[in-house]
Parts: sequence; C-alpha cells; structure tokens
Amino acid sequence: MSFPVRPVAAAAPAESASDSAATEARRGARSGVAGLFGAAVNGLMGFVLVVVITRGYGTEGSGVFFAAIGVVTVAAAVCVLGAETGLIWSLPRRRPGPQGDAARMLPVALIPPLAAAFAVAVVGVLTADPLARRLLDGSDAGGAALLTVSFAAVPVVVAMTLLFAVLRSVRSMRAYVAVQSVLLPTARPLLVGAAALVGGGLLAGIIGWLVPALLAMVVAFLLVAGPLGLGRGARLRARRDEWGSFWRFALPRAASAAIDAGAVWVGVLLTTVLAGAAEAGVFGAVSRYILAGQLAMQGLRVAVSPQLSRLFGQDRPDAAAALHRQLTTWALVLSWPVYLLLAIFGAGFLELFGSGFASGATAMTVLALAMLVNTGVGNVQSLLLMSGRSGLHLAATVAGLTVTVSLGLVLIPAHGATGAACAWAAGIVTENLMAVTCARIVVGQPLADPSMVRAALLTFGAVGAAATVGVLAGGRGIVGLAVALAVLAAGCVGLLTLPRVRRGIRATMVQIRGGSPTSASPRPSKGR
Repeated sequence: MSFPVRPVAAAAPAESASDSAATEARRGARSGVAGLFGAAVNGLMGFVLVVVITRGYGTEGSGVFFAAIGVVTVAAAVCVLGAETGLIWSLPRRRPGPQGDAARMLPVALIPPLAAAFAVAVVGVLTADPLARRLLDGSDAGGAALLTVSFAAVPVVVAMTLLFAVLRSVRSMRAYVAVQSVLLPTARPLLVGAAALVGGGLLAGIIGWLVPALLAMVVAFLLVAGPLGLGRGARLRARRDEWGSFWRFALPRAASAAIDAGAVWVGVLLTTVLAGAAEAGVFGAVSRYILAGQLAMQGLRVAVSPQLSRLFGQDRPDAAAALHRQLTTWALVLSWPVYLLLAIFGAGFLELFGSGFASGATAMTVLALAMLVNTGVGNVQSLLLMSGRSGLHLAATVAGLTVTVSLGLVLIPAHGATGAACAWAAGIVTENLMAVTCARIVVGQPLADPSMVRAALLTFGAVGAAATVGVLAGGRGIVGLAVALAVLAAGCVGLLTLPRVRRGIRATMVQIRGGSPTSASPRPSKGR
C-alpha cells in the first residue's frame, strides 16, 4: 500500500477571499474526516486495551500497570522537549525532497530529545528499585523489573513520537492514521491480552504494551525517509539560526507538552502514592473513558495543525479562525454526546470493567462535565501553538497543572479517585478558559459563531432527552444506557428523513470530496 506525499508548500495563486476560504475549508474537511476515522479506531482499541488490563489484572494490578504506563508517558513527554510540536510547526513551511530544506530539521529536532531520553533511561534504570518501593508497592517483588523496562523504553517512545510528527508533516493524513491510529493501538491489546492469557504477569504485560512502539517507530522512519530525501542527497546540516529559531519555539512547548501528555498520569501517580494502587486502578479506568471521548478532538487537531501553521505563516488568521470554528462545531456534535452519556451513566460504563470499578461513577461524572468545557472551546491550544505563541500555551497549561496538583494533594488522601477527578476537572477548566482568552486576543478573530451555539444546544437537548428516557426506564446502569442509546439511534434515523438534514450531509460530503458546498454538483478532487 502506497501513501501520497504531502505536496511541497508553495505560494498560492491569486484567488478571491471566498475561493480561498472554500479551499481551506475543503482541505480541513478532508483531513478532519481522516483524523476522525483514526480517532475512532484509536478510541475503540484503547477501550479494548483497558478492558484487557482491568479484566486481566484486577483493581490493584491495573493500578500498577497504569502507573508504569504513566512513568513511560510522562518521562517521554518531558524528554521530547516540545520538538514534536516544533516539527509540525516548522516542516509545513519548508520544502521536502533531496533539494529541499526540510531534512535539515531532523538533527535539530532529534538530537537533544534523544540525548535527554537516554540520560533519563540510565538514571531510571539505576534507581528503579527505590522508586518501585515507593511508587509500585502493589507489584510485589517485580516492581523494580517493571520500572527498569519502562525507563529503558523511554528513548524508543521519544523517537516514535518525533517520527510521528515528521510523518504527519511530510506524508498524507492516511499514512499517519495507518501507523499512529491503527497499527500502534491495535497491536497493544493483542500483545497485552496474550500476556495476560498465558499468565505472564505485569512485566510481560508492560512489554506487550511497549513492543508496538518499537514497530511503529521503524515503520514511521521508513515512510518519512523517501519524502525527506534521506539517502538521496538531502542535506542534514542545519544553520545556526535554524537551531535557534526552532528551539525558541519548542522549548516553551517542552513543559506544556509534558503537562498535556502527563495530565492524567499525574493523577494516577498521585493517587497511587496518596490513596493506594486500588484507587489508582479505579481512577485509571475512569480516565480511559474520559480520554476516549477526547479522541475526536485529538483526531481533528492532528489533522489540521500543519494547515493552521501554514495559514499563520501566510498571515491569514481569518482563514485559521474560520477553520477552527468549523472543526469545533464538528467536535461538539461528536464529543458532547459521549461526555453527557458518561456523566449520566458512569456506573453502567464502569460495570464493563468489573464490579471493583463501580466506585468510580462519581469521578466519571465530574470529569465528563469538565470535558464539556474542554470540547466546547475547541482546539484553542493548537491555535496558540501554530501561531507561534508557545509561551502563552505554556502559561495556560502551568495554571491548569498547578490547580490539579494543589487540589489533588488536598482531596486525594480523603476521597481517593473522586478527589483526583475533582482536582483534574478544576485544572481542565482553568487551562481551557485561560487558553481560549489568549487565543482570541492573538488571532484577533471570533472563535465562535451562531452555528456552534446551535450545535451545542441541539446536541445537549437531544442527548439530555434520550438520557432522561433511559434513566426513567432502566436507571443509570447498563440497562438505562442501552435504552438511551436506542432512543438516540432512533432519533438519528428520524433526522435522516428530513430534507434539510440530508442537504446538509450532501453539502459536507461534497466539501470533503473537494467540491464547493454551494455548487450544484461535486467537482473531482485533483492530486489529493
């Protein structure tokens, strides 16, 4: 299977503002659909992975497993130093190929993070035993070995993360989705499940979780080597000013990226230390549902971030804001139903993990309500980053982390998983309100419009009505959830009978295929 190479960035021919906006909307729609497909697969496989972990290792075992994943995730996010966002910001503004200047950014972006990753790996392996006694007290004698393997894998995860960023920038969205959203998340539950079935224990399970990262790293490198011209004369030596400009952008992102990637894992690790592995297992299971609901937003973000970078590079903030509003409307329609159902039927969702996880229902409700705010403001973090304002993004994430950790230290010892959820929810709301305020000032364009408000009200009303029927018919467990889903499905089928809805769907599909939403018939897509 071959994947198309992202076209070389070039000056766009003169065109009217309306034609330009339509072109960007079509490009964003096509990338957005690919990103959403990847998010759907990623979310499904992520859910399967959590079921495998919770069913295979129980509350305490899954708490230790989630803590080990947290160690890898947080350590890798710190070591990446913001370079993955720097690559997505810089590569779309450069020319790929043997005669281009894109390949020069590889040493700039890879050498410092990999050096940091190897240093962290060595220190982590040497200190694994005392760390295990403090952090993984539920893992018995195998805790040190678990942390040793986790720290040793940090350089692999860092390299994979950076190559994913290159892949997203120089190849099509299809290639990125195939590796990051299909290959990696599908392999993990298969290998972890195999380890659990043969009784391999936690160490075998974490190895099963890590091996797909090595495979994905190799595949990503093979996919980016050709477009960058590696081995075909591409220059790899960057100028001094290129090092400076790249790291002036990336370093403020380093801290915020670590906070973003480690937000949930900070809660897991704090809960492990302050309330025990069992409560950490419950919180980890709850957080998996919450993150699964965010995958639509993540899919849209990775799809359009290079496009936003290019638009800001062309000094077109109006087009960037229009793209943001369009995709935020999509995110509302796709994500709010998930979070509203999680808030109301948390107990039913958690029953799928086993009886020991039912105590997380309140935590689920708290976090789901906070995520309504997160999805409601859209990907404002991407607007800040792709406009080059990584410092403002860092300020917002630091504010959110400060609130999360401060409240966590107070609430977790007494309230366990529920306290961790309240602390994280407060951090989520703080970060997003600060980020949307900064983004509005930086972009200088409206970040919301009437269509977004209508979408939010209609989604809230429709899902709220279906959930009410479900609660009245079967309570907040699995039965009530099934009734609510059936009512929603019937409502969607009914909507498809309305001519206005069908026209809207046809216009969107025309836009995705490359035509104009206002045209009588779609135009064939050329070269994409």
